[in-house]
Amino acid sequence: MKKWGILFVALLMVTSVLAACGNDKSNTAGKKIIVGMSADFPPYEFHIKNEKGEDEVVGFDVEIAKEIAKDLNAEVEIKDMKFESLLNELESGRVDLVISGLSPKPERLKQIDMSKIYYKAEQSVVSRTADKDKYTTMESLEGLKIGVQKSSIQEDIAKEIPNAKLTSLSKISDIVLQLTSGRVDVAVLEGPVAESFVKQVDGITITDAKPANEDEGYVVGVKKGNKEMLDQVNTTLDRLIADGSIDKFVAEASALAEKK
Repeated sequence: MKKWGILFVALLMVTSVLAACGNDKSNTAGKKIIVGMSADFPPYEFHIKNEKGEDEVVGFDVEIAKEIAKDLNAEVEIKDMKFESLLNELESGRVDLVISGLSPKPERLKQIDMSKIYYKAEQSVVSRTADKDKYTTMESLEGLKIGVQKSSIQEDIAKEIPNAKLTSLSKISDIVLQLTSGRVDVAVLEGPVAESFVKQVDGITITDAKPANEDEGYVVGVKKGNKEMLDQVNTTLDRLIADGSIDKFVAEASALAEKK
């Protein structure tokens, strides 16, 4: 009997170890990954009415979030918020990841960890269509009223323009409204975002003024010190880049944004 008891205990221990190994995916199996986004940034993340008439956040960052969650064997929940609130929400643990056109600024590394770069794009200067010929170089923007998103790479670019008067807002749609209503002269936007809004909004266009390509690309934000999650995110990004999924997601999201 004693021998059988020892064998039974040993079997339990082996079973426990195997179960633990099988569930080793950042301890997220069967759980929910909350992803912070500022969903006013088409084609990256934006709102639509789905086939059921319900509001839904879609875009190519959303597809990346789904793929990360799939690899973690977890569900994904998108939490929409102001762009400038994202890092604090991540730092506090109220979201697990930030995927929202996040550029790898060195100062952000004090707050969060960052994945490898998964996408790069050029910057654009958008004006009212009637004013397009006024703005052909970055020098022609000196002293203008310029709309940008708060805490963005575009805000950094605009700050380098001599005597520029910046209007920094949380939502891209509000920046475009400032432009169409004449409260700013131009807006500096990320290239695909500018193209999306120009197709949706009458009376605005992309100018020939071209900011130096200071865009360092976009990364996924991970809570500081969570190396296990960071490694898993990078593994997923490696797969999506290698198999062409990133480019596919961009094309599909851009087409969807045009129908919006």
